[in-house]
Amino acid sequence: MPLTLYNTLTRRKEPFQPLDPKNVRVYVCGPTVYDFAHIGNARAVVAFDVLYRVLRYEYGAEHVRYVRNITDVEDKIIAAARESGEPIDSLTRRTTAIFHEDMAALNNLPPDVEPRATEYIPQMIAMIERLIASGHAYAAESHALFRVAAYTEYGALSRRSRADMIAGARVEIAPYKEDPGDFVLWKPSSPDQPGWDSPWGRGRPGWHIECSAMCETELGETFDIHGGGLDLVFPHHENEIAQSVCAHGGRPFARTWMHNGMLTVGGVKMAKSEGNFITVRDVLGKAPGEIIRIALLMTHYRDPLDWTRERLLEAEAIHGRLYRALVVDGFDLETESSTAAKAIQPVVDALSDDLNTHEALNCLRALADAIYKTTDARERRTLKGALRRGGSLLGILGREDLPNWLNPIDPEVQPRIDERAAARRKRNFAEADRIRDELAARGIILEDKPDGTTSWRRKD
Repeated sequence: MPLTLYNTLTRRKEPFQPLDPKNVRVYVCGPTVYDFAHIGNARAVVAFDVLYRVLRYEYGAEHVRYVRNITDVEDKIIAAARESGEPIDSLTRRTTAIFHEDMAALNNLPPDVEPRATEYIPQMIAMIERLIASGHAYAAESHALFRVAAYTEYGALSRRSRADMIAGARVEIAPYKEDPGDFVLWKPSSPDQPGWDSPWGRGRPGWHIECSAMCETELGETFDIHGGGLDLVFPHHENEIAQSVCAHGGRPFARTWMHNGMLTVGGVKMAKSEGNFITVRDVLGKAPGEIIRIALLMTHYRDPLDWTRERLLEAEAIHGRLYRALVVDGFDLETESSTAAKAIQPVVDALSDDLNTHEALNCLRALADAIYKTTDARERRTLKGALRRGGSLLGILGREDLPNWLNPIDPEVQPRIDERAAARRKRNFAEADRIRDELAARGIILEDKPDGTTSWRRKD
């Protein structure tokens, strides 16, 4: 089936038709680098990494240009540097490196281009000058502001009323604004804040103009897909559209807008104030990155996702079963045959339906079931090749070292195994059997080895 994607702008799924199939262009809002990335940030990266993989599969890697920015000038960064005493440049480079490490651990491909906002200041200033010249922006008291009333389509993406937009943007009521809804393109910097010379005085860009200038420079005035978290629809993406369309003489900005749903923890929105703020680094301390990735892919990217310990354990079970299927009767597989291509088609079809990763995982599990059932060696190699290739579209099943599936992420299992071993040494077999049965009821299968040790796995 053809690739279809849900477009936030039109509120419907649409067949994806790039402007140029030999130059498919995608922009995704990246991190503001001042702290560790949390698991909600990772969800967005994983979702759009799957999109990137699907586009590369469909159009060829050489024909897809994926841009994801780094915001390295922003008020949160300034505040974090002031609090820690670390120079801003050192802070942003250190946290960017951590972000790269964490995202790589989750099997995300690097983008083709990763622009840093501070490297595009001249382009931002030039765009603001064009907006002022066309009457869509104005200068006041060392600020440059976008004149919202000058863009009649403002609000089309978020579909909010003017009153809702003003409330949602938490607008600053300032005497230099013509209208409370006008938003900042440039603002003055104090001597202790980062700043650049501009026609409006020494200052720094507003957040929204940064992405517009980087999109224009790296992808052109009109491109195929713009993505980000659902929380960016307003005001960030709404403002990007307004200033970009007006700076480009009314020409369209992004043709398709994609947004991933929000992540909660135990049903509560993740926030430092709630005490449930979980960094990627925290989760990586409890589970391998590939298991975390599966846990994120188990829910459709547009749906809310509740992060729980049970989700991680379920992902571990899926992970182990899929990899065990790859090594049935040895790690031999066939990926290039027409039969393998046919076997992978259900996975491709699922992902072509607005990146339905939940269904794609079900298709991989069906392939694993077929591998376990077949008695034909050639068919098994073909099915394993399809499983491996299908997994690559999701960013999983690519390891060559075949990790130890029995390395638990459940800290409660091993102590119970140790207690059972102690009971067996005391010849208290009733207690040993009770512990085995207790674990079996939880889906934990114990395997006693000839050397006296015990390993465990989750029930398939």
